[in-house]
Amino acid sequence: MKTVNKVASVTLLFWLMKIVATTLGETLGDFISMTLHLGYVAGSLITLVFFVIILSVQLGVKKYIPAVYWMVIIGTTTLGTEISDCIDRTLKTGYLTGSLILLSALLLSLFLWYKKYGNLEVYPIFEKNKELYYWTAILFSNSLGTAFGDFLSDNLGLGYMTGALITGLIILIVVLIHYFTKINHVLLFWIAFVFTRPFGATFGDLLTKPLAKGGLDMGTLNASLISLALMVLMIIISQRKHSRELPLQNE
Repeated sequence: MKTVNKVASVTLLFWLMKIVATTLGETLGDFISMTLHLGYVAGSLITLVFFVIILSVQLGVKKYIPAVYWMVIIGTTTLGTEISDCIDRTLKTGYLTGSLILLSALLLSLFLWYKKYGNLEVYPIFEKNKELYYWTAILFSNSLGTAFGDFLSDNLGLGYMTGALITGLIILIVVLIHYFTKINHVLLFWIAFVFTRPFGATFGDLLTKPLAKGGLDMGTLNASLISLALMVLMIIISQRKHSRELPLQNE
């Protein structure tokens, strides 16, 4: 029986979509918990239900489908926002402690993944059990990115624009290291994946927070709709690109 890859390849389009997905996850998570006044616990439960449903669809399909895959990514970014906020604010651990808790969870998931498979390769993925490790690590990395982004913006008082610039600079450094050194590409992937989350989160805060706090005061709903529109556009582009490449892969 022929095995078929289930996840997206890591390209420039992948990273652009990841950043927009994280921005959407931040603004949508805040819309559910704060704008709708549902609170972080209720917000976590709502986004958890969505995540479980769309992840079940992803695990059930037999091949990579861009729309389904990226819906799961959006699910992890939205749920990650709620998990981070619940740990940091509802449980009152603070952003630094929350970041350390989530970092430990991410490292544990990667350790268990490596112990079972002997590698942390993120593409291609064929096996369902390995895909579960993949999505678990992505969920924890997105949750960690939210907490760390809040730590940069609030605890260190850097402001949303400065926080975005710092995390963006780290991502740029990782890209340069990838192209000009022989440092393990899987390690660089997970570093970049974690830091695209606070980059997207701080950008989301920049869109939604009041002018007095350095934001653009667009509101969580408007910012979510703009991010969603960009995400839909890029999913269409990704689907067309995948459709063109599929016949070549099957030759």
